Amino acid sequence: MRTSIYKSISDPKLFKEQLLFWSQQFREIIYLDSNDYPQNYSSYDCVLAVDAFTSIKTDCHNAFEDLKQYQQSTKDWLFGYLSYDLKNDIEQLQSQNFDVLEFPDLFFFQPKKLFLLKGNQLEIQYLNMCDDELEEDFEEIVKIRKSRVEIEALATIQQRIPKESYLEKVSKVLEHIHQGDIYEANFCMEFFAENATIDPIKKFIKLNEISQPPFAVFFKNNKHFLLSATPERYLRKEGERIISQPIKGTAKRFSDSIEDERSKRQLALDPKERAENIMITDLVRNDLSRTAQKGSVEVQELCKIYSFLQVHQMISTVTSKLDAQYSVVDVLKTTFPMGSMTGAPKISVMKIIEQLEETKRGLYSGSVGYFTPDGDFDFNVVIRSILYNQEKKYISFSVGSAITSQSIPEKEYEECLLKAKAMREVLS
Repeated sequence: MRTSIYKSISDPKLFKEQLLFWSQQFREIIYLDSNDYPQNYSSYDCVLAVDAFTSIKTDCHNAFEDLKQYQQSTKDWLFGYLSYDLKNDIEQLQSQNFDVLEFPDLFFFQPKKLFLLKGNQLEIQYLNMCDDELEEDFEEIVKIRKSRVEIEALATIQQRIPKESYLEKVSKVLEHIHQGDIYEANFCMEFFAENATIDPIKKFIKLNEISQPPFAVFFKNNKHFLLSATPERYLRKEGERIISQPIKGTAKRFSDSIEDERSKRQLALDPKERAENIMITDLVRNDLSRTAQKGSVEVQELCKIYSFLQVHQMISTVTSKLDAQYSVVDVLKTTFPMGSMTGAPKISVMKIIEQLEETKRGLYSGSVGYFTPDGDFDFNVVIRSILYNQEKKYISFSVGSAITSQSIPEKEYEECLLKAKAMREVLS
């Protein structure tokens, strides 16, 4: 079905940029970059999939069943996303909040052209229908030297929920916690700009440079764009093994190494941050157990501190072995949305945050990733990301924090501003 060739790349960093610029001619693009971040679970340093041969685009109704049929019938590479509002396909829930972005709830495509980079070894896979273009395209990519420069209108960033209102809403979440309705809630707010014209590729490159996360994404589907510097993995499948790495717990980075180390140590010992991470780790254990072989769910790392350019993060790693009676899409459906973006217990929390948040989350706190032909997959969590509807000239990015019984509303607000820093810098 596909023709594969291999190339040796002398300058992988330059080649990644060339790939990204070359890809812009296509209607559908997913570019994934690990930024050489050291990690235990990784197949490639960079992946580019372009030009849909087939695709699936749907709202939440029956979405996971449609995806399962699409994945099982193609048995090929598939790239795409799951939006947060697919929760409505899994449970008796609704999403009625304000939405200007208008991304479909689910979108996947089977790329005609695929590039897989690991170290300096590049594998190129083209569907046989277009394999005669392979060498010509490669020559075109390596000749790219100059980046495009486009005129941009200044984007005036506005905050959807003012500080006073945010503090009131967090206090309401705390009331629910103290009443015993929930244990933890991930409450989010949107920043946005109207009548904004940006060059998505330029903004993505800047965002990626100042963050250098392990799960960066440039996504395009016609007029819809996602520019993501997410540090979080949602779910990965390697053979029968399933891996989830929820993030809960954030601390500032400092230029002074002693102060930076102190910030890292304080995060590791912070009882509030540890409590919120452990609650979500427990939720993930429970979610994975629904499709796991009996006794196979394990916590490989609990509350480990990972450092990124912008922040320190507390990450746990939970693994399981997939029971053969379940499909790969079943694993996604029984764990979605990821606990780190909801809270616990999931259904109660999702109802409460739907009432308190003022915009539809859509692709924010959803997931972007891919399926391989043999049924493995890798999906991130869409945070630290800019969403752009080019047709409506609307830019959006959202941030959130985990509210627990120990939360102080003012500090949660400060955490949100810290998480918004990189996106604001890119758009300013």
